[in-house]
Amino acid sequence: MKSILLIGLGRFGRHIAIKLDELHHQVMAVDKEDTRVDAVLPFVTNAQIGDATNEDFLSSLGVGNFDVCIVAIGDNFQNSLEVTSLLKELGARMVVSRAARDVHAKFLLRNGADEIVYPERQLADWVAIRYSADHIFDYIELDEGHAIFEISIPGEWIGKTIGQLDIRKKYNINIMALKTNDIMNLKISSDTQLLKGSTMLVLGETKHIQKCFHI
Repeated sequence: MKSILLIGLGRFGRHIAIKLDELHHQVMAVDKEDTRVDAVLPFVTNAQIGDATNEDFLSSLGVGNFDVCIVAIGDNFQNSLEVTSLLKELGARMVVSRAARDVHAKFLLRNGADEIVYPERQLADWVAIRYSADHIFDYIELDEGHAIFEISIPGEWIGKTIGQLDIRKKYNINIMALKTNDIMNLKISSDTQLLKGSTMLVLGETKHIQKCFHI
């Protein structure tokens, strides 16, 4: 369980609060609009109405006591930048800030952000890849060169074992799991047979996965 300070409770921030609650983390939520704060009260440990660009207010929250501080402000970049900078000055251990553009990310990183998230761009990438091919069911980008795909099993692979196909050597990818009827099987070996109706989670360099599965 981690203690998390979440600043900015628009749609993005609210969804973060809900997910953190599902994961059983302790969350202090902050926004200057009382209606937004009221909306997340069922999902957070504590909440404050206030302007996080005000140093005295932010200092009163004890930002150094939180494991992670998330700046989810999306409608005012200047405020996001000020809050990010203040958090670091006040001793925040880890600051994660939301960015909409690369230029925003550069300024946020220079002013105290430890990591940047691009919710719109990341979702756009996922939608483009997920729905550009019928045999892709999910996609997780790990970094610029590696990814995990949930993908249907090619017809010519059905009935064969992973060892027979020699997938790792031929294609430079790893099958991490198989999923059948929403049940995940993580016990994968060279004797594991690929069955019709299942999907598989493959890990590797994105270019190798794209080449292997014609993405």
